[in-house]
Amino acid sequence: MIYYIADLHLGHERVIQFSDRPFSSLEEMDKILIANWRAVVRPEDEVYILGDLIYKAESPEAYLKQLTGRLHLIKGNHDTYIKKPECQKYFESIDDAKQIADDGRRVFMSHYPHAEWPGYYRNAIHLFGHIHNRENDAYHIMQTLPRNYNVGADVIGYTPRTLNEIISIFGERRLSE
Repeated sequence: MIYYIADLHLGHERVIQFSDRPFSSLEEMDKILIANWRAVVRPEDEVYILGDLIYKAESPEAYLKQLTGRLHLIKGNHDTYIKKPECQKYFESIDDAKQIADDGRRVFMSHYPHAEWPGYYRNAIHLFGHIHNRENDAYHIMQTLPRNYNVGADVIGYTPRTLNEIISIFGERRLSE
């Protein structure tokens, strides 16, 4: 199975207020995010993390040790911990952007939203994070484009999701536009 998620911000207390997350403390947020992850991701599953997995954590490796699955990181602006060799070993791949096939569908992934992406005119899907659940200009612009999905944890229920689940969350209509 292939899963996607962005912007968990494990270890980042201020994201609770910044993204209006329903957690009372950093400890509660981290515990629930990791429990949600472990409830769906099996060791053999592929997980594409579209940036900002961990931020402001004293021991990023303590989080990485708890995450199941084969991890692929698409680097975000807060993924500075990845410069540490002891953290790199937890990832199958580390990229700025990446394209894969998921059940015959072309998927382009980046931490940042793009107005166009590789395969845009050939029905490719674009998955991104970065903008969380903030209803700013980028959020509204991305809503007008077909086949793009914000997979930020704040938007997809704080749980890694399959492509079919993501499409279901946002509505099938976006694939045929």
